[in-house]
Order: sequence, then C-alpha cells, then structure tokens
Amino acid sequence: MARHWTFGQKVGASFALIVALAVAMSVVSYYALRAVVASKDRVIDVEAQLLIDAQELQALREAAAADARGYLLTREDRFFTTLQASRTSFAAVLARLQGNVVTDEGRRLVDTIERTNEEQVRAMDQVIALRRTDAPLDAVVQAFDNQVGPVRERLDAAIQAFVALEGQRLRAATQASTDAASAASTLVATLALFSVLGACVAGFVLTRTLGRQIGTAVSQVQSSSAELQAAATQQATGAKEQATAMTEIATTIGELLATSRQITESAQRVAQIAEETAAAARSGDATVDEAHASIAGIRRQVDLIVGHMLELGKKSQQIGSVLDIVSELAEQTNILAINATIEAAGAGEAGRRFAVVADEIRKLADRVAGSTKEIRGLIEEVRSAVNTTVMATETGAKAVDAGSAQFGRVAAAFTQIAGLVGTTTEAAREIELSTRQQTTAVEQVNVAIANIAQASKETEASSGQTQQTASQLAVLSTDLLRLVRSEAAA
Repeated sequence: MARHWTFGQKVGASFALIVALAVAMSVVSYYALRAVVASKDRVIDVEAQLLIDAQELQALREAAAADARGYLLTREDRFFTTLQASRTSFAAVLARLQGNVVTDEGRRLVDTIERTNEEQVRAMDQVIALRRTDAPLDAVVQAFDNQVGPVRERLDAAIQAFVALEGQRLRAATQASTDAASAASTLVATLALFSVLGACVAGFVLTRTLGRQIGTAVSQVQSSSAELQAAATQQATGAKEQATAMTEIATTIGELLATSRQITESAQRVAQIAEETAAAARSGDATVDEAHASIAGIRRQVDLIVGHMLELGKKSQQIGSVLDIVSELAEQTNILAINATIEAAGAGEAGRRFAVVADEIRKLADRVAGSTKEIRGLIEEVRSAVNTTVMATETGAKAVDAGSAQFGRVAAAFTQIAGLVGTTTEAAREIELSTRQQTTAVEQVNVAIANIAQASKETEASSGQTQQTASQLAVLSTDLLRLVRSEAAA
C-alpha cells in the first residue's frame, strides 16, 4: 500500500515520524537535564567535603592543643606522641585542602593557616623544650600564654574564616544548582512543545507545496537527463578518439625512447674512442719528446765529431809543419852525404868506408824524402777528408736542427690533437649526459602517456557508465513524475 502513496503523503508520514522523534528527544533531554542536575549535586559534594575537611582541621588543632597542655602539665610521653600524630593528621588534611581548593580566597586562607600553624608548632616546641629543662611551671605557663596563645588565636581565626567561606560557597552552589535544574527543565519542556508545533506546521506546508515543486524539478531532471545522455554519448566518442590518439603517441614515444637509447650508446662509444685517441695522442707526444731528446743527443755527438775533426785538421797541419822540417833535414842530410862522398873519394883508400857510410846516409835521406812526400800526400788526403767530413757533419747538424724543429712542430701538433680530442671527449660526455637526461625525460613522458591512455580508457568506460546512468535517470524521472502527479492523472 505504501508504494502507491504520493510524494506529499510520504513527506507527511516522514514529518509525523520527525514529530515522534522530537517528542522522544524532548523526553530524553529532560531526563538528561535531570542527570546533569544530579551530577552538579555530586560536584557540590566536593564543596561539602571541603567544609568537612575544614571542620576536621579545626578539631585536629584543638586535639593538638589539648595534647600539648597535657604534656606541659604531666610531662608524660603519651601526650607528646598523640601531639605528633595530631600534627601529622593536621598536615595531611591541610595538604588535601590545598589540592582541592579552587578559589583564590580559599587558597589565601589555606596558606595563612599553613603559615600560622608552622608558627604555632615552633612556639609550642620552644615551650616544650623549656618544660623539659625542669623550669618552674609558672614560667612554662607564662611562656605558653605569651608565645603560643596569640598564634593559636590567629590560627583559630583563620580556620573559622575558611569554614565560614566554604559554608557560604556550599549554600550558594546548592541554590545555583537547584535554580539551573529548574530552568533547564522548563526550557526543555518549552523546546519540546515548540518542536512539535513547528514540525506539524512544516509538515502541512511542505505537503502542499513540495508536490508542485518536485513535479517541476522532475520535468527539469528529464530534460537534463536527455542532455546528459547526449553529452555522455559525445564524451564516449571523444574518449575513444583520445584513446586511439594516445595509443599512437605512446608508440611514437616508444620509438623515440629507443632512438634516444641508441644515441646514448653511440655517444658512449664516441666518448670511449675519444678517450683512446687522447691516450694514443699522449703516447705519441711522449714518443716525440723521446725522439726530440734523441735528436738533441745526436746533435751533441755531431758537434763533438766536428770538434774532433777540426782538432784533427789542426794536428794534420802540425804534422805538415813537422814534415817540412823533416824534408828540409833530409835535403840537408842528402847534401851532406854528397859532400861526404866527394870528400871520401878525395881521401882515397882511407875514406872509402866513410864513402860507404855517406852513400848509405844519402840513400836514407832519399828514402826519408820519399816517405815525407808520401806522408805529405796522405796528410793532404786526410786534410781533404777532414774538410769533407766537417762539411758533411755541418750539413748533418743543419739537418738535425731542421729535424728537431720538425719534431717540435709535431709535438705541438700532438699537443693540439690531444687538446682537441679532450674537447671531443667532453663534448661526447655532455652528449651522453644530455641523451641520458633526454632518455629519462622520454621515459617519464612515456609513463605519463601510458597513464593518460589508461585514463582515457577509464574515461571511455566512465562515459559508457554515465550514458547508462543517464538512461536510467530518465526512466526514474518518468516514474517519479508519474508518482507525484498520480492524483492529477487519476
């Protein structure tokens, strides 16, 4: 039967239920307020406990005073023991009061009680010490009246003031709690009444007005659902096209990623080859330096040879001079031999032996002259050879100088090649780094494109669901419109 109700009837039933709930809420609130009042009464018990503690404090003070008087009169240890117990209980109650008091005036009175009690304890201890010295009782009584009496009166006054303060706070708190409970009960009852009346009026008005408004809204929902269905269809088509485009873009990005990786590998190979070339250039530079050092050694050896050759030329000239002297001596010896031969021939038989000797001397002089000529020829050949060697050596020295200069240029070229290869290596490394960064970026783009493609597929699926939902919404709006306007249709 409830399925054939109109929307207005259902709203009325709903408001009736709300009214019932409001009544129930009012009852619950009333009893909750009663519970709050009871809780406040329990809080007031704290004030009552403070008052009880204050009265107990006063009783402990009187008990301690009685024990002190009993000890002063009788000097029995039992009175002193009970006096210490009373002081301990007094301190415990006072500490409990300090933790429970919440007002500034109460804290001030508790602090005054504490200070005054300490003064009384010190004064009483002095009197007890006097009593223990076997002093006259009259002196002890006089000391008690002069030292303990005024302090005790101030302590009694402070305790009585605190008792009066807590009694006044207890009465005020009890009256305030009662008044608050009464006001809360009245307020809750009034709110419950107005809630019932307001719910009834609102249910009646909403039942009359929402029927027409919801009918108009349902008509608009029908129109919007049709538009939503068309938009969902268009969105589904666009999502399919976007998914196709994203697939193509993902394929292109994959190819670009592969190309970037190939470029990275090529840049790595170029960097490796450049490093090997730089190492070879450095090795060639070292080899050129060694060759340049060798050529410098050759130049020094050539200069040494030239020096020795020049020295040899000088020695050959000196030998020529000596040969001139020898040649001259040979000629003179030959002349002397001829003259000796002539003289020997003139001497007859006695100079024959001398003639033989002279002849031999002449022959020796001739041989010396001939040898001198041969030596002179050899010296001339040696001098010519020395000159030729010196000229050849100078030519070789010039060639060595030219080779050394050429090796210097080669070394400079190797140095320049090493620098250019180093620059190439750095460039290859930068290219490698750039391609790696590009590869990373392309991978990130690839992931983003894949996510977008997935999102496009999800959007396509969502568009289909949206289209289906729009169709269902159109059917539901038609049913709702028929439900709202059932009376008019009837």
